Amino acid sequence: MDTQPAPRRRAYWLKTLHQWHWISSALCLLGMLLFAVTGLTLNNASHIESKAVVTSREARLPNAILKQLAAAPTAKKAPLPAPVAAWLDETLDASTVGKTAEWSPDEVYLSLPRAGGDAWLSIDRASGDIEYERTDRGWISYLNDLHKGRNTGLAWSWFLDLFAVACLVFSLTGLVLLKMHAGNRSATWPMVGLGVVIPLVLALLFIH
Repeated sequence: MDTQPAPRRRAYWLKTLHQWHWISSALCLLGMLLFAVTGLTLNNASHIESKAVVTSREARLPNAILKQLAAAPTAKKAPLPAPVAAWLDETLDASTVGKTAEWSPDEVYLSLPRAGGDAWLSIDRASGDIEYERTDRGWISYLNDLHKGRNTGLAWSWFLDLFAVACLVFSLTGLVLLKMHAGNRSATWPMVGLGVVIPLVLALLFIH
């Protein structure tokens, strides 16, 4: 015999699904707001004015540190020696530690892309002269890059994966809750159907 009557089973699953639904929605709240806002800014990028701020700086490596560049690595692409990277980060705030540089007989070049902007740095291996240029495209560009996961690093990539899983839990538990409440809400499935049909029709008719 069934020791758990149907109403008790239903109440158990409703309670469990509501719990998973609200927990996943709480975890997704800030991320969903961020992605909704940046979805608008990305979709309307041509209407949003932004002015890039370019900062250029010049410096020279001290002789003691410049000696670290005398011996080139065997590969054409390799990180800077630790003392050089530390000096650059302290002096120019360039974030070069652990970044891969391109080595040639005359110079060392680093491309330093980042969320919301870009940067590059070159070092003359003979004189130690440094050219550093940094471009900042503003907060909207920064948030847009967070949306796309562009130049955001490994930790943000992990967050995006976890956020996607939480969104799946939120959506699927919501779908099951809709099914369980649909008997008392006649508009449930027509509304779900509209949510499926509208983007499908738009994609078929207007995206080529």
